[in-house]
Amino acid sequence: MWTHGELKYSARNPRENRTMAISNNKLPINLNDLLHQRTVEGERIEYKAGWNPDAIIPTLCAFANDFENLGGGYIIIGQDCDDNGQPIFPPVGLPANKIDKIQRELLMHCQLIQPPYFPVLSLEVVEGRKLIVLRAPGGQTRPYKAPGAVTAKNKVWKYFIRRYSSTVEAKGDTEQELLSLAAKVPFDDRFKQSAHIGDLSKPLMQDFLQEVGSALAADTPRLSVEALGRQMNVAGGPAESPWPKNVGLLFFNETPEQFFPGVQIDVVWFPEDAGGDRFGEKIFKGPLARMTREALSYIQRNYLHETVIKHSDRAEATRAWNFPYAAVEEAVVNAVFHRSYEEREPIEVRISHDELVVVSYPGPDRSVRMGDLKAGRAVSRRYRNRRIGEFLKELEMTEGRSTGIPKILKAMAANGSPAPLFETDDDRSAFTIRLPCHPLVLIPTANYPQATPQVTPQVTVRDLFHAAYGPQVTPQVTPQVGALLARLDDEATRQAMQDALGLADREHFRKTYLVPALELGMIEMTQPDKPNSRSQRYRLTASGRQWLAANSDNGSH
Repeated sequence: MWTHGELKYSARNPRENRTMAISNNKLPINLNDLLHQRTVEGERIEYKAGWNPDAIIPTLCAFANDFENLGGGYIIIGQDCDDNGQPIFPPVGLPANKIDKIQRELLMHCQLIQPPYFPVLSLEVVEGRKLIVLRAPGGQTRPYKAPGAVTAKNKVWKYFIRRYSSTVEAKGDTEQELLSLAAKVPFDDRFKQSAHIGDLSKPLMQDFLQEVGSALAADTPRLSVEALGRQMNVAGGPAESPWPKNVGLLFFNETPEQFFPGVQIDVVWFPEDAGGDRFGEKIFKGPLARMTREALSYIQRNYLHETVIKHSDRAEATRAWNFPYAAVEEAVVNAVFHRSYEEREPIEVRISHDELVVVSYPGPDRSVRMGDLKAGRAVSRRYRNRRIGEFLKELEMTEGRSTGIPKILKAMAANGSPAPLFETDDDRSAFTIRLPCHPLVLIPTANYPQATPQVTPQVTVRDLFHAAYGPQVTPQVTPQVGALLARLDDEATRQAMQDALGLADREHFRKTYLVPALELGMIEMTQPDKPNSRSQRYRLTASGRQWLAANSDNGSH
């Protein structure tokens, strides 16, 4: 029966009422990004020029089985593609008078999947053409099977999985492996039955949707926490007793450590190396994305620095970071992505004069060979936390394609640093990434301030470099950063600074102007502990004012 834009029916299991929403749904990610595969891997998207249940139902079954733990996938009906699997614009689209019929048939055919499985359906318009987008997250009760041809009179049920960009039948060893995954729903996609739906923070969910550019963000004021959680697939369960999922509590609760002890990042500074008696410590907690960003921002501000050494015999200076930020970011995000949230051990970042070490628990999956791991060739397509990876990718914090270790290797090589080390033990109890300091920027111990036990030194790494090398090691301000400094008279928002520079592209402004200015210590946040706050402002630092004063006569203003 039709009820308020939803198609409902009683499932074969009398304890469950299955509902497939067919209107007023919005995708939790930007449709344009989805079509151009900016936030979702190509193997997780299937384009169909028209409605063909014999092809679509097996693919839904494959996404539900989520054999590689990638988070399911999307089927876009009414969108054709070329031979390389890229969407063709404008799309073919669907006739308006056929959409209701397609929805009814889809609901009927989804009941043939065993156990019953129903995707989330969204009606979208691209370049004036109507599309149906099916979001098919990994199922809670896999394995699933479906008829090979749903319209055939004599149906044969089969297990389907995704292999790259194709839907194939699971046979032989693959079928046995799929069957072994029964009831093994990844931890981050499970319901937290000891929590309440109200433990999900609507403002945090709204901020996320706005950041990723989802059209769903505009509808959040009228949606309840439960409705929004179900739309984002971070909540579920029966209507009379909804539960949040673990991934929802990790990203959209202000204190996830109350549900998952050990959800924190400890940044530990050893002024006398790890064997010394003194160390400084700062602990970061909170929603997963914010915690990660704040820890990275803190490390970047206090412990990363580019050294510029000028040479008398040539114009080009030698530039080197003690630890390249790209490598540090990948190492920390990798730990957040792949650690176990069932263990109570925090992620630890240990920084000393000669190395930066990231430790997380447990180690990599046993399918990853030790030799490949040490060589940076480790590839594991079955992720421990498929939903966490999905959210981190939408936030552009990870690629989710086993590229973390290769990117660390490339970043260290590009900086001229020694090769990183990747370590684990035979029991895979922990995973350690060691980033050696660049030999040109090692600072004598005497130049570091004496730290008191468990108190982080207040002197910045920039001050330490100046003490070690003298004034010849100075921040090299780019013309773009100089232009930004010249227009920052008082505290200003990101948008105000961008407007003052006449820039329309937000990402270009962030990468070329804002981030470099922050990295150089020329500007600072008014709320450094809340980098994504709506009330965040930026202002000149003492170094920024000094640079402006020193360059005011050469046209910087």
